[in-house]
Amino acid sequence: MRTARLRTVHPVLWAGWAALAAGAVLCVIGWYGISGERFAERQLPYLASCTVPGAALIIAGSVLLTHGRGTLAAARVEELYGLLVAAEPADAEESGQPATAPLAVSGDLLMMPGGTLWHRADCPLVAGKVEAVPVDAKLVRSGELGPCPICEPVEADD
Repeated sequence: MRTARLRTVHPVLWAGWAALAAGAVLCVIGWYGISGERFAERQLPYLASCTVPGAALIIAGSVLLTHGRGTLAAARVEELYGLLVAAEPADAEESGQPATAPLAVSGDLLMMPGGTLWHRADCPLVAGKVEAVPVDAKLVRSGELGPCPICEPVEADD
């Protein structure tokens, strides 16, 4: 069951959008002032007081937006990882004891075609997926596939 959750916008994103808007307004004001003046010496005050700070605000806003989106994405990934790894069985909650059993215990190893990780067959990332195929030992030995950090499989000796 999905729970409704309000999405909050990171304050850095608000600051980025505000800096972009203020920079755009300053650039437009500077352009309008420069376009009305014929002589370069009368255009310099508009350039110095509006256009240059406006361009700096646009650059700062772009940096803030990029940083804010990266931070937001990292927080979402951490939340998803926490939900996946910290899943406890219902009977563990009733007894008041934390779950100590590993997340996946199967000895069969699977991989997703085109993927970069190999998993236990009961790993939540591949369990129930029909496109999962048995692990090719050559790929594991060559280092093209790495172990899943969630189910932590061990390499089977063939």
